Amino acid sequence: MGSGHRLGQLRGHRLGRQFGWLWGAYGTSALGTWLAFGAFPLIAVRVLHAGPAEVAALASVGSAVGAAVAVPLGPWVEFRRKRPVLIAMDLVRFAALLTIPGAFALGMLTFLQLLLVSVVVAAADITFRAASGAYLKTLLPTEDLLVANARFESTAWTTTIIGPPLGGAAIGLLGPVATVVADAVSYLLSALGIRAMGRHEPPPKRREGTRMRAGDLLDGWRYILADASLRPLFFNTALFNGLVMATQPLLAVLMLGRLGFTPWQYGLAFAAPSIGGLLGSRLARPLVNRFGQNQVLVVAGSLRAVWPVGLAFLGPGTGGLLLVMGVELGLIFCCGVFNPVSASYRLERTATDRVARTLSAWAVTTKASTALLTAAWGVLGGLLGLRTAIGLAGVLLLATPLLLPRRAAALPSEPEPAPNRA
Repeated sequence: MGSGHRLGQLRGHRLGRQFGWLWGAYGTSALGTWLAFGAFPLIAVRVLHAGPAEVAALASVGSAVGAAVAVPLGPWVEFRRKRPVLIAMDLVRFAALLTIPGAFALGMLTFLQLLLVSVVVAAADITFRAASGAYLKTLLPTEDLLVANARFESTAWTTTIIGPPLGGAAIGLLGPVATVVADAVSYLLSALGIRAMGRHEPPPKRREGTRMRAGDLLDGWRYILADASLRPLFFNTALFNGLVMATQPLLAVLMLGRLGFTPWQYGLAFAAPSIGGLLGSRLARPLVNRFGQNQVLVVAGSLRAVWPVGLAFLGPGTGGLLLVMGVELGLIFCCGVFNPVSASYRLERTATDRVARTLSAWAVTTKASTALLTAAWGVLGGLLGLRTAIGLAGVLLLATPLLLPRRAAALPSEPEPAPNRA
């Protein structure tokens, strides 16, 4: 037993050259994304002189329309080799983002272009995530999925910590579109990294020339809703993420406006606690090994819901800043544990020939619910007041643990692998 456990640990730390390239590609694009954090609103305000309504539309409409565009791409990805799709989505994002500095240099940049690029990038993001999840499941055995997802999670939080400060410095030195160029280049480097993996990928079960049926568009949602374990986790994720993100604009107005926090204090309040995500992701696997996947999923998912209600008591000065940092640290630490366990749980319980459609449906729903709740909480903030609306979101979040799966259903039976004709 002891030697087997040590062998499992050794294996978990060595996931192979192909995974190393995939991980490196993910880290590169994640760093580019966080370098460019807030770049679109900044360009809209400082270059195009957009008002609050236009900036809000850029954040919500672009994401919502991008999610709608991605709906038919989920089943389309399912029946294609995933590595070429990953490369194609990276190149689409590279090309779309590069149009912004090009138009800026020519004096032709418009708000409509920013909105269209945000739609294209949002759709490509969803498609890339669906394809990467499906590809990861074929790349690694089930017992290594948690290790892989924990590495992705720790990388995400690391880039969250270092990206925005570096991006802010780059904008100050090089201008408002500098980080958009960096983000575009990061996708090109990601595509080259995935191309360098050089792994043969077996063809999908259905041949690429087969026509896609209209019913395939909804197949991801049907699969999720029919599964007793995936269904509650799906609703939990959509509601939790939507409510957390819906309060961010209200917090920005409250902190930067009424409470008089400076921009650097606002950035520090949300960037510094990201160290909790890095720590949580490192603990996810040891906790699962000790307590079991389902128990960690339920406990971490429940604990992450108790923190946000504290933001309703936010006040000015150092005490208020420490309150935000403490709430965010607790929230992000719990999310750092929960997210890789949830991602692995979802992959394990989804049949290989349904992964792309399921993950696409999941991401589309999460983005759409976030956009809808953000718009709704903007209205509530005006009607009820900022603190009341933030507190209401926190109270509703306390109910989200009721949607977590309490028992793990049996894993799905996998289809026979297609014969290798290479």
